[in-house]
Amino acid sequence: MNWSRYRFVSGFLFLASVIGMAFALYLEHVQGLEPCPLCVFQRVGLIALGLVSLIAFIHNPASNIMKRVYALLGTIGILWSAGVATRHVWLQNLPPDQVPSCGPGLDYLVDVLPLKSVLEQVLSGSGECAAIDWTLLGQSLPVWSLTFFAVLALISLWQLFRKYPA
Repeated sequence: MNWSRYRFVSGFLFLASVIGMAFALYLEHVQGLEPCPLCVFQRVGLIALGLVSLIAFIHNPASNIMKRVYALLGTIGILWSAGVATRHVWLQNLPPDQVPSCGPGLDYLVDVLPLKSVLEQVLSGSGECAAIDWTLLGQSLPVWSLTFFAVLALISLWQLFRKYPA
């Protein structure tokens, strides 16, 4: 098996996205960790990568242009997740007196505000996003998420910029 084949990498990215989402849902529904708005936004990019990678895996395009289109879309999705996770890690490392106060829940924001305002409010962060509810080896969930997203982003970027046979 050629590990660098486009279809194999697309399948790997899809599987990694499924595993990442499964773990997030496990923490939410089994461990009882309620996701903060930034966690929810991180999931959006991971799901986008997973969907694009699944379509690329199934389609397995012959055209190098289509391979790059799929890779670009997946890369945008996972870079979104990595960016939001970076913001999340930053919020968690603020001194306690600089942590923003808790705002209304994401459900409320989506119901009453336009999408642009929801994005602005969520990405500015709130006190609930600064709370550290789970750690592994001394690192918070957003740190581990950022690490996971960074690895997937590197693979996605490689898929985007690598040389394909003509």
